[in-house]
Amino acid sequence: MPRGDGQLSLELDSNDAGPRDECGVVGIWAPGEEVAKLTYFGLYALQHRGQEAAGIAVSDAARTVVYKDTGLVAQVFDETTLAPLTGHVAIGHTRYSTTGANTWDNAQPTLGTTSAGTSLALAHNGNLINTADLAKEAANLNLDIGASTSDTALMTALLTARPDESITASAQKVLPQLRGAFSLVFMDDNTLYAARDPEGFRPLVLGRLSNGWAVASETAALDTIGATIVREIEPGELLSIDEHGMRSERFAPARPKNCIFEYIYLARPDSVLAGRNVYATRVEVGRRLAREQVVEADLVIGVPESGIPAAIGFAEESGIPYGLGFTKNSYVGRTFIQPSQSLRQLGIRLKLNPLHDQIRGKRIVVVDDTIVRGNTQRQIVRMLREAGAVEVHVRISAPPIQWPCFFGIDFASRAELIAGNLDVDGIRKNIGADSLGYVSMEGLTAATEQPASRLCRACFDGDYPLELPASSLLGKNLLESGGESGEESSTNRSQRQRSEA
Repeated sequence: MPRGDGQLSLELDSNDAGPRDECGVVGIWAPGEEVAKLTYFGLYALQHRGQEAAGIAVSDAARTVVYKDTGLVAQVFDETTLAPLTGHVAIGHTRYSTTGANTWDNAQPTLGTTSAGTSLALAHNGNLINTADLAKEAANLNLDIGASTSDTALMTALLTARPDESITASAQKVLPQLRGAFSLVFMDDNTLYAARDPEGFRPLVLGRLSNGWAVASETAALDTIGATIVREIEPGELLSIDEHGMRSERFAPARPKNCIFEYIYLARPDSVLAGRNVYATRVEVGRRLAREQVVEADLVIGVPESGIPAAIGFAEESGIPYGLGFTKNSYVGRTFIQPSQSLRQLGIRLKLNPLHDQIRGKRIVVVDDTIVRGNTQRQIVRMLREAGAVEVHVRISAPPIQWPCFFGIDFASRAELIAGNLDVDGIRKNIGADSLGYVSMEGLTAATEQPASRLCRACFDGDYPLELPASSLLGKNLLESGGESGEESSTNRSQRQRSEA
């Protein structure tokens, strides 16, 4: 049973969940160090990437042990649970589910064993799009994934299906079969491995410890554990780290398509992606937003936390003063206490409270990162008007989200996305703003300092880097329901829908 912490939900509005990445991963190879605790602190730094479950696997060369549970990192682990996790190599995972429901069986790391007795623990950030095909292959090989319904369990089973081959040799055969997003850390009793899909959808970075190596989803996690950042793990690269050092080999040619949403929302502002600081990117997006969506106003405010850097950039470029417009309740975490219908109307007020003296009598520009369904922005606009704002102008530091993601972000469906059904003026009227402006795709791309050819922007333009299978072969609960084949692929259907729009 999940343990509640008596704190508020991470969502500002439970009926308007924002975009969520499903995982953060950490790997440590460091003889003589407390690898489980290093992994714990790394996961703590990646808590923003997943809040449903957490786990750590550790090996002392004699055996591999996994401890995992549903809940936040600090709920799952304490001194008592960490103390027995001793060894020289460890991996960790914090999860938000995209494939496979939020259950203990789907928490990671997963653990598998070959018929020869070799143990393998694996943690995965991303989402595969050929899960149905992998499930058929696993069934043909009579592989058992137990009660798990995740694509991660399938990968683990396939990697341990070749008892006469080394883990590296097995990975060289299995990894090229995977399609979609996968940044992996995995381990046997002696060796830490890391791999990143050929498109490099999700980040994965390598760091150096004084007595070993570390791998993590973001550079912020490496900073937290005192690791020196070495480089990003390349798309299509497989790393092996043991007592003989670090070895790199390729399992596929690189076809970089980094997720642009990491820059907008997912990554911590103190992380670095492809050599570009995330905070600097968000400030620059705000500057470009101010140039593209000019407005006369008295005060610029940001929606905490992800809207603040862009709001600062907007203020710097526009010359409109920046100020704090909301106080945020800092004690946000995970709760298992659901509000009654009579309390649900409080909505966003549980998290944000406007500073009335700052807002009263002023024309306000409020900057946020995205609009998903529109419920949150509607409440924010209403709160600002009730606090005395004479005008409310909404500015968004991303283009309109019109398409779902199949590579590791859990968006609403296209039917639920407000920009999939209304134009900009329709959205403005829906949320009650005096004006609404989004940054352009060109402005956002330029702020990342990455060429458009190296970015996945499918949630904005519907141009998916990989052809998608039929919609019946995709989805969070695919392995719970058992996907059925369909004649028209999702990519073709999306293209047809765009041409008909």
